[in-house]
Amino acid sequence: MAMKNWIADYKLGYQDHLFSIQILLVAFGALITVPILTGLDPSVALFTAGVATLIFHFFTKRQIPVFLASSFAYTAPIMVATKTWGLPAALGGLVAVGVVYMAIGGIIYWKGRNIIQTLFPPIVVGPVIMVIGLMLAPVAVSMALGKSNPAYLIPEKVGLLIAAISLTTTILIFLLARGTLKLIPIICGLIAGYFVSIPFGIIDFSIVAGAPWIVVPQFVIPRFNFDAIVFLIPAAVAPLMAHFGDIFAIGEVTDKDYLKEPGIHRTLLGNGAANTIAALVGGPPVRIYAEITGAVTVFKRWQPAVMVWAALFAMILAFLGKVSALLQTIPDPVSGGILILFFGVLVVAGINCLLKARLKLMEFKNMLIVVLILVCGIGGITFSVGAFTLKGVALATLVGVFLNRVLPDKKTPNES
Repeated sequence: MAMKNWIADYKLGYQDHLFSIQILLVAFGALITVPILTGLDPSVALFTAGVATLIFHFFTKRQIPVFLASSFAYTAPIMVATKTWGLPAALGGLVAVGVVYMAIGGIIYWKGRNIIQTLFPPIVVGPVIMVIGLMLAPVAVSMALGKSNPAYLIPEKVGLLIAAISLTTTILIFLLARGTLKLIPIICGLIAGYFVSIPFGIIDFSIVAGAPWIVVPQFVIPRFNFDAIVFLIPAAVAPLMAHFGDIFAIGEVTDKDYLKEPGIHRTLLGNGAANTIAALVGGPPVRIYAEITGAVTVFKRWQPAVMVWAALFAMILAFLGKVSALLQTIPDPVSGGILILFFGVLVVAGINCLLKARLKLMEFKNMLIVVLILVCGIGGITFSVGAFTLKGVALATLVGVFLNRVLPDKKTPNES
């Protein structure tokens, strides 16, 4: 009976399948960039992104509409570990990183989950969500201007034109289209931007010509090296802190408290297990993609089943060499134009979180917390000790939690 219910949950209409494909297209660029930078196989990253998403949904009881894929936070540590001890040893360290995630999830479950809600009130959660959007906005703009890949720069005016057409098409289809066309605004935006790009000669079709129709991902077995493990485990701190922000963001846009159900301990267990399994076959660590949260916000499709199907499509795509290569030819400005929209709506979601809580933002404590979270998150501040580094969302989250706990409740600096 349970199996029948499970199968029924994932019987979607064609509209939802179209949205699943769009989810994968939104994630594709960032998904394959990490393995390209770190020397891993993009096909393996595609496969493990799908597997990781399925694992996460299993641990979280299929309740959270998220897609997990390659995490940029580990790029530098992986490169250093690979150069020093070799790729198999680096993967062994990443297996240990996943185990650390799961251990922390277990500790939270053991000690009680109520402390999480105490540490993360709306005055912390709202600006942290804003930081996610604001921190990623320059990435989208850099892609839109053709500057995101130093090895393949695109003229700024050309990039801006392509990005504008891609974004405008997406918005117009979303607002004005009817029938099936209204269901695929992202695909329409990508197609429009892609065809505009062709006359400018910025698409390398030789990648497609040289790719086989069917490809077997180059899986790599990890090797456990104590030094590599000790080096990589501290690198988990920043993604771990950012994980809270990612869960808050998707909870805010779906209007659900995922800290309670399924529980932050389950999300950490799911992310940790996903990281471990990915590393065991040669894939990069994974995280919840903010651009997917932005897409969910815009299109208001909350079904976790959509993400499960996107994961299955990713796993299939890992074996389709020609199709995967074709998607790799999509110029950055095409994707960048659409991502500007998705990252922007996360900022709005953060503001909405503060407004719904009816907080008095001009009270000095609240104002200070919001200001310092934003400044630490998007101002470029970095705190480092050896391999341990905090910046961006991770640093902003930690600062917000700390200030909320230690600052007295005073409306003004001079009030007694």
